[in-house]
Amino acid sequence: MRMLMILSLTALLASVSTAANAAPAGLEPLDARVDATDARRFARLFADSKGVPTAAALQSFYLAGAGRGVEIFTPNRIESAENLAKAVAAEPDRYAHAIKTCLPLIDSLSTDMRAIYLGFRGLMPERPLPAVHVVFGAGNSGGTAASDAQVLGLEVLCGPGTTPEQFRATMRDMFAHETVHSWQGRLSPLALADPLLLYALWEGVPDLLASLVTGSVPAPARDAWARPREAALWAQFLADRETVRAGLQADGSLSPDARAARSRWFANYRNAPAGWPHEAGYWIGMRIAEQYLARATDKAAALNALLNAEDPAAILRASGYGAAIKTP
Repeated sequence: MRMLMILSLTALLASVSTAANAAPAGLEPLDARVDATDARRFARLFADSKGVPTAAALQSFYLAGAGRGVEIFTPNRIESAENLAKAVAAEPDRYAHAIKTCLPLIDSLSTDMRAIYLGFRGLMPERPLPAVHVVFGAGNSGGTAASDAQVLGLEVLCGPGTTPEQFRATMRDMFAHETVHSWQGRLSPLALADPLLLYALWEGVPDLLASLVTGSVPAPARDAWARPREAALWAQFLADRETVRAGLQADGSLSPDARAARSRWFANYRNAPAGWPHEAGYWIGMRIAEQYLARATDKAAALNALLNAEDPAAILRASGYGAAIKTP
């Protein structure tokens, strides 16, 4: 399950710049653990306020003095104490479920995190491994990353009805996916000129690498939905790619038509097209990256090229993806 919200192109650039400039943590895999300090601070406040914390209380007892996780999560996700208070008031049961069902499991997930980090140490030994923080956000993001840390939003990853088994599987995927985001660097002008394909690789490459270190495909329900529809999805993606490119403005924003085309694939958590899973563009990007890596003779160089995504169109061509698909 992937729930990380793709923001506007401007916000994406800002987050990448922050990640590139921050000092990497470089954890040792066997020393790594999931830090839920801020999540537990929120849970105490939630209990003390009987599930209706005010903006003032959230500012004083959660946002103020919070750790690195909340610091990273605030600008484009939590946004403000007022926004967080509105989100909690709108769905108190979502937060209550995550606190009761999943927060007590966090410490036990450190073993999963270490196993994944050992896998990444073998796959890409030169890459620093980020700290992992669990927080509560405004119900709009399952995770994000800077170069020194990944941050996971518990109320999204443990929504109502989520079982402990489902939560563990989701968290394993997220540990791996967000680690890869922490390695992605600055975006080239060439990449920014092809936004939809860039978004697909930006999210699909982490899903591919996550599958390599976890041994399972991220978001299996989405994968099962997409594979028998691959030809139709690819045809739609190609059409939407051109719409997005045509609607790209000089300041990096998108025209209304381009935003609508992008929203078919990204930034649609709890608002996907009818009959579609959310964030179907992750799957398209994963398939392109999968074939690119399979064709490469130098796998290490291919992995670095996928992480950098300097020329998305060249990656697509080299992958051969789509050539054997008979579009409807």
